[in-house]
Amino acid sequence: MNKHAVTMTPWGQSYRIAFFSLYGATLLAALVWLFSSFHQIAPDSQVVLYRFGKPLAVKHSGMLFAWPKPVDRIEIIPGSDRILQHDVKPLQRSEQLRLLSGAQMYSDAGTSAGYLLTGDAGIVQLNMQVFYRIDSPLRYVLQRPHIDALIDRLAQRAATLVCAGRDLDTVLVARPETMQNDSHAAQERAKLRGDLKQMIEQDLVRLKDTANDPGISIERVDIASSLPDNAVAAFNAVLTASQQAEQKIAQAQNEATRLHQKSQQEADRILQQAEAGRSEMHAKAEVATQSIIKLAQARAEGSEADMLQRLWRERVSSVLSSAGQVIAVNPQDSSNMILTGPVSQAETPSSSLQFFGGIP
Repeated sequence: MNKHAVTMTPWGQSYRIAFFSLYGATLLAALVWLFSSFHQIAPDSQVVLYRFGKPLAVKHSGMLFAWPKPVDRIEIIPGSDRILQHDVKPLQRSEQLRLLSGAQMYSDAGTSAGYLLTGDAGIVQLNMQVFYRIDSPLRYVLQRPHIDALIDRLAQRAATLVCAGRDLDTVLVARPETMQNDSHAAQERAKLRGDLKQMIEQDLVRLKDTANDPGISIERVDIASSLPDNAVAAFNAVLTASQQAEQKIAQAQNEATRLHQKSQQEADRILQQAEAGRSEMHAKAEVATQSIIKLAQARAEGSEADMLQRLWRERVSSVLSSAGQVIAVNPQDSSNMILTGPVSQAETPSSSLQFFGGIP
């Protein structure tokens, strides 16, 4: 032991320490390199394994062994059961205005930014969210940098075509006062999301089996439709005017009904009064013409002489009973006489009666 310690020079000790240090570092690096080849894949994720830069296989949840770089490389992507969401920002007005210059803000490009034209020359804003899942991981990782832009273009195309083939009421409730919104328009608004999804899916089908296939499938499309602020104010003004007009029409109808009822009551009252007056006048006329009717019947029977004498006596009796003084003149006398009798102070001129020639 002493002999070995004596023969060990300082340089030999340094070489020995350097050797064991390098050996330990190499062993530690090998262990780190070995353990770095094991990867834990989450249940909602999947891994695409690259070997020398080429996609080799798809691994799902669990433990994965892959050679470290530069031999193997892994890319973690969402699992096939996870639904991904993408907001279509190019349809938003704020996003389109951000891409315009200062001069373009006040041109037609700035005025129409973010608006879609409907089939009846209306304008509408659509905020879309596209929900999709990965059905081909290998194609997805190849097109991953371009998928968001692809979805934006497909969504813009679908929104433009769908809105151009509809009128404004089948996109959103713009005129709730119209009766069409209760049936056909409501059904078309319910189909709007389905039509957008179907059109995007048709475009994705055309990309199948090509180098541009993104390897995704559309689950659903959510939209939030709205009108421009100035259009909302105009629609509100029209709706307010329509409601006021309907209110005034209802008030006018109520007033017309009230006046009709009042006039009907007044007409009924006048008819009742006229009927009562007619009955009364008819009764008076029957009483007044009773003697004439009897005289006509007697004349028809040939006994009008007795009837005339009796009527004359009745009329003369009533006349004489009203007179205070009677002067009779002989009708056989050819001379005309005017006789005046003495009139007392208590008698009035109308209380005397004078008979002249020609009275039997």
